[in-house]
Amino acid sequence: MSTNKLNSTKVLSVSDCQANLIEVLLQKFNLNLCLISKDTNIPGSYWGDSEAGLISNNVYVRDDTPIHSLLHETCHYICMDEKRRQALDTNAEGDYDEENGVCYLQILLADDLPEMGRKRMMQDMDSWGYTFRLGSAESWFNDDANDALAWLKQYDILDSQDIVNYSLRP
Repeated sequence: MSTNKLNSTKVLSVSDCQANLIEVLLQKFNLNLCLISKDTNIPGSYWGDSEAGLISNNVYVRDDTPIHSLLHETCHYICMDEKRRQALDTNAEGDYDEENGVCYLQILLADDLPEMGRKRMMQDMDSWGYTFRLGSAESWFNDDANDALAWLKQYDILDSQDIVNYSLRP
């Protein structure tokens, strides 16, 4: 498990999950999982250290990359428009509404990884330092994320039943 330098809390890392299930999830979105060696800088990592990197349709990780980081970058790819996807190299950009959609979607997609699940995802997001108006990812997700939910539906990333479509934003 990875350790956040800020609060020394253990979060689930790539090495804690089944790589084949991560690959299956990413392939649903035409993404490639690129696992690199432990002592290598992660290409396309906006934040550096063990944080996931994103270049084109490649998600770069090491064994110590937190799953929340891998899914966050994956969700940026899913939520951005095609023009940004074509030019993607390290900085996913996006606005406030998209960022909320990304956070909401990463919680939903956590259920596709048996070792993670949405409850653990929200705990790891809190441990790592994501900040939400209501104080926790779970409170935000349950009580304050209607705008994120509506945004994801607007772009057909979720269906009318709030279920992931496994498609990219058009």
